[in-house]
Amino acid sequence: MIHLKNARVFAPEDKGICDVLIEAGKIVYVGESCEVAGPFPVEVVELKGAYLCPGLIDQHVHITGGGGEGGPETATPEIKLSDITRYGITTVIGCLGTDGITRSMARLYAKARALELEGISTYIFTGAYQFPLPTLTGSIQTDLIFIDKVVGVGEVAISDHRASHTSAAELARLAGEARVAAMIGKKGGKVHLHVGDGPRGIEVLFRASEFTDVPLSQFQATHLNRCRRLFEESIEFAKAGGYSDYTAGEEEDGNSVPAARAVYEALRAGAPIENLTISSDGNGSMPLFDEEKNLVGLGIGRVSSLLESLRAMVINYGIPLDRALMTVTKNPATIHRLEGKGEIKEGWDADLVVMDENLNVKSVLAKGKWMVRDGEIRVFGTFEAWQ
Repeated sequence: MIHLKNARVFAPEDKGICDVLIEAGKIVYVGESCEVAGPFPVEVVELKGAYLCPGLIDQHVHITGGGGEGGPETATPEIKLSDITRYGITTVIGCLGTDGITRSMARLYAKARALELEGISTYIFTGAYQFPLPTLTGSIQTDLIFIDKVVGVGEVAISDHRASHTSAAELARLAGEARVAAMIGKKGGKVHLHVGDGPRGIEVLFRASEFTDVPLSQFQATHLNRCRRLFEESIEFAKAGGYSDYTAGEEEDGNSVPAARAVYEALRAGAPIENLTISSDGNGSMPLFDEEKNLVGLGIGRVSSLLESLRAMVINYGIPLDRALMTVTKNPATIHRLEGKGEIKEGWDADLVVMDENLNVKSVLAKGKWMVRDGEIRVFGTFEAWQ
């Protein structure tokens, strides 16, 4: 048992100063100061008003790497455990991207299992950029129903020269299949969409919903802050019931809208906070194309950007911490139906992050086990430990 004393608990709602008890990887008590006595050992940790928040959920991570548009040598590497946990992330959803050929669903699933065995919680999307979508069992429906780790479909590309240029009818059919399978399998079942910088934006999603019975809430579109035009569409999308996901990062490049600013402006424009999320696109490639769509540069996504954007929402834009936290904890957990995740509640998983007033990560617990303690990484991935 672990007894966290006198923490300022954001669950993500602000609960004030509380004690939190953890037993067998679960939260068993959240409330007023208490004392625990008994024959069993109890680790007592005095937090002295430090912020205690749910572990962050990064719902878009290329755990097996991404990219490859410039040839095999430009494929990014697989992610390491400590690169996730050091930034307060305790749950990830892994996805394929441009390359669903040399990177398989089987490898994605195996990497997710590896990270889970090393200590964090993992889920995956079935599919990739192009149609036909790669799957584990032969169809997205059987993946969603029978594979526990599969929580949705993605990332399917639209408005991008690397996409399959699917029609509204095809996307509606995909969303309908995912919706039924999600009902049967008790999953979130959202269609998670990579949106490129093509001029059509997310118009196809509005058409898919307008001319069929598929609600916009069946779609979660990401990278919606890559340019101002697309960001403006994302506000209307969220207000109409869709889920708008912004890619973390606070760099100003004159074109994209930094994620923290995107949330701030979307809220001011009336978008519901429950329909807004941020993800890192961690370990994915960040290709740069010229006007002819030739590859001219390449970067790599950083999972650390998720924490940077959380900090910027609070410090730079004055968004209250409880609301800012929703975009990286409760909201993705609710959207993708990650049971026991995203909140500090009795009976839920003990995924917790201790931060100071400047939102610097001090300690991280994943399923009740210390991954980071007082700034020191306690658990490394299998091969990290051998290096």
